[in-house]
Amino acid sequence: MPGKQHEVSFRFLAQPTDVNFGGKVHGGMVMKWIDQAGYACAVAWSGAYCVTAAVSGIQFVAPILIGDLVTVRARVIHTGRSSMHMAVDVLARDLRKDEHHLATSCVMVFVALDAPDGKPTTVPAWQPRDDREQQLQQQAMKLMELSKAMEQLVDARAAESI
Repeated sequence: MPGKQHEVSFRFLAQPTDVNFGGKVHGGMVMKWIDQAGYACAVAWSGAYCVTAAVSGIQFVAPILIGDLVTVRARVIHTGRSSMHMAVDVLARDLRKDEHHLATSCVMVFVALDAPDGKPTTVPAWQPRDDREQQLQQQAMKLMELSKAMEQLVDARAAESI
């Protein structure tokens, strides 16, 4: 039901097939998990097909090891007319020691579409419920400003290469 579920969590064990030559989960796999959780949260909130528009500020804070219990948590932190900003955190937990840590964090923007090849469609408005959510929304708005400045830079570079 659109506008009701603003958070999604995935949980699974990091497997040997997820790691790089150094024995740690490689960044591409982590980014895949982030995209999947963000997509699930965007669809749950909007009730529509969604596409990834941007990933901002991805920080690989600490490694994820084989056998770690991985939790990927995505939550809505801001909505526009057809866009949704998600805070996505990846947490890793060593089950043998009962130690956990933040491994990766970022903000994603999804756009809801009226069909897979369709046009943007409106999404339910999200409102912060407490001070922490208010802070997250303010961070999302700052990232929007930075993103607009980045678009101008990309446009200028594209014009130079012609």
